[in-house]
Amino acid sequence: MLLGQNILQPIPRTIDYDREKAVLGKHLFFDPKLSRDGTVACVSCHSPTSGADTRAASVGIKGQEGSANAPTVFNSAFNFRQMWNGAAQDLKDQVRIPLHNPREMDMDPGRITKYLRSDPYYGPRFEAIYHRPANFEDMSDSIAEFEKALITPDSSFDRYLRGEGQLPEKAIKGYKLFKRLGCITCHNGINLGGNSYQKMGLINRYHWSEKNPDRFSLTHRPADKNVYKVPTLRNVALTAPYFHDGSAPTLRDALKKMAHHNLGFDLQPDEIEALVAFLKTLTGKTPTILQRKDSPK
Repeated sequence: MLLGQNILQPIPRTIDYDREKAVLGKHLFFDPKLSRDGTVACVSCHSPTSGADTRAASVGIKGQEGSANAPTVFNSAFNFRQMWNGAAQDLKDQVRIPLHNPREMDMDPGRITKYLRSDPYYGPRFEAIYHRPANFEDMSDSIAEFEKALITPDSSFDRYLRGEGQLPEKAIKGYKLFKRLGCITCHNGINLGGNSYQKMGLINRYHWSEKNPDRFSLTHRPADKNVYKVPTLRNVALTAPYFHDGSAPTLRDALKKMAHHNLGFDLQPDEIEALVAFLKTLTGKTPTILQRKDSPK
């Protein structure tokens, strides 16, 4: 057995999902008419290249800046909760919250239902797939099914875990360091994260703001300040900027911050380069559903 294989698993090459619902959800994901002023779609904050936002804070209708950098939706089906603070129990919840948020898409179920039923594409598609008129719940379900399909298998690290190939020497050094330093304590499982809550600033205090999308914003317990769902490291080389506040523009910056705030020491330059080399092996294939020709209407 390869070292670490017991707590790290490769992304499966395929996942079961309803293809018709997912294709419908794909159209909806790219549709800005699901926002009140017709300017913001799900894809506005979740790039088809990385599933994440390239801005430090996502921007909603009327140019309103949000309170966080949108985490990637790629491989989100493997997370135990959704969103930085776990406010969403599942993917359907994760769809609903931005749609309702007045600083994001600012829509309500009635307005969305009216739009879907009057649209010449959506109306018939919902009838054909769900066997009833379009409604908000089925819309959430179809987008969630699309997001479920956004898996990125066959990274070079996945192939390594399966015993199908080797990693470059520097990446192996980085992988051993990743385990030795204790990064693997929080970044483990299929997503190398996404399966627990942890405090940002465990050793050295991290700046806190009342605008933070942390667990405290939900629980109001002081101990939950700066506690977040551990982000996935899958495709992390593509998802800059990093952290809930987008304060780390590069992987090297992110590693320096994490070492200081959560490990309590500074990394050496050669350690940073080795860890970056390892993290780059976590980039997988573009989700199949994004490669297909069923482009948005």
